[in-house]
Amino acid sequence: MRQGIFKAATALVTLALAGGAVAVPAAAAPRHSVDGVWRVNGYGTVLSIAHGRLQEYQTTAVGCIEGESAKQTAPGVYESGDGTLLTVRASGTLRLSGSAGYRELRRLGRLPAACAQPVSDDDPVTAFDVFWQSFEENYPFFAAKGIDWHAVRDTFRPKVHVGTTRDELFTLFSEMVTPLYDAHVTVFDGERRFSRVRPGTAVIGGALDTEVKDYIVRSDLGGEPLREFANGRISYADLPGGQGYLRISGFAGYSSEEGHAYAAELAELDKALDAVFTAERTAALTGLVIDLRINGGGSDALGLHLAGRLTDSSYTAYRKRTRYTRPQPVPVKPAHGVPRYGGPVAVLTAATTFSAGETFTQALIDRPGRTVRIGENTQGVFSDVLDRTLPGGMAVWLPNEEFLTRRGGSFDGAGIPPHVRTPVFTEEEFATDHDSAFDAAVAVLREQKPA
Repeated sequence: MRQGIFKAATALVTLALAGGAVAVPAAAAPRHSVDGVWRVNGYGTVLSIAHGRLQEYQTTAVGCIEGESAKQTAPGVYESGDGTLLTVRASGTLRLSGSAGYRELRRLGRLPAACAQPVSDDDPVTAFDVFWQSFEENYPFFAAKGIDWHAVRDTFRPKVHVGTTRDELFTLFSEMVTPLYDAHVTVFDGERRFSRVRPGTAVIGGALDTEVKDYIVRSDLGGEPLREFANGRISYADLPGGQGYLRISGFAGYSSEEGHAYAAELAELDKALDAVFTAERTAALTGLVIDLRINGGGSDALGLHLAGRLTDSSYTAYRKRTRYTRPQPVPVKPAHGVPRYGGPVAVLTAATTFSAGETFTQALIDRPGRTVRIGENTQGVFSDVLDRTLPGGMAVWLPNEEFLTRRGGSFDGAGIPPHVRTPVFTEEEFATDHDSAFDAAVAVLREQKPA
């Protein structure tokens, strides 16, 4: 799952209510400097930058919570505790390593007044208000899902009072978000977490990934082993007739380096792609099957990087927006200095194709080469995740972005549909070692010739 600006904070934090507070002036800084106070448009976040340190504040209409910090590693570049790099430009942009596109910044003269007035963080009613308001201001899909969020508040807020226990509050928050069935919504209380996927779909686990990989070797590859890369998250096999099979079980977890910093992940991806897309193989490929049916997501930027190996010309992958920002085109750019494959591609998808697996699938929709999707709808969760800390130490993840098609549509909720619908990993297919989606992909590619 992709992260927002920082991972969900685990340290106890304080909430500041706005009433009666005095605004805190920002330290004066030259206009060409990134030092100062910035609002991240559309992300409910204010950044304070000074003396080589970037401090996050999570803001809503009901208050301000101090989040995590990052330290400067180069001019305009800051590294958070989990290795995420935040690149700030005085022109008003913020880029996060691993995230597609950029975020718009607006200078503020000072921190919001609420950020300077800490109050007690042990009030369950305040925690409820911050939880509800975080969704109210940022969640874009209530209308599409038929959810009246104000009615949800009217139902649940009277149940919260000064004596509400932590367990009761966790249960209440979980009940509030259950009808969303959004895999990018998670409620945290220490090691305890609550989330729900789309009804009728499954959560990916290591056992399922191993079972599916063994099944593919038996049913599709005649027992020939896959070549493994990037901690087993990327696999490849040559197929008869000049076709290739590329399996990607996630866009994360490639590197064994602690924290999985984006640079290390990218390096491992490039090692895998260099081994797969050799000049000889790329020139000879008649078709490529890309299997995303088990893909737990990760970094959108890694997906775009792979897409750059599959095109000889630039094009728009998708457009991103929040409720408060205009759609921002995110490009796919051809990889430079390495072999590229621009021929026919068949993408295998399922409801267990999540998050960055879906944004990569979407990034291939307008690919100049021929691309066909086979299998089932993807899960239907695309956005980066906002990490919100609540008074009392609980936390919540929620999406705040829409990934738009060329025509302005969105696949959130329902997922990206296939062109050719087949069974995927059914009990019958497992029992008979039959893989309908794979067979359909091979047949479709056989009917086409490379561009």
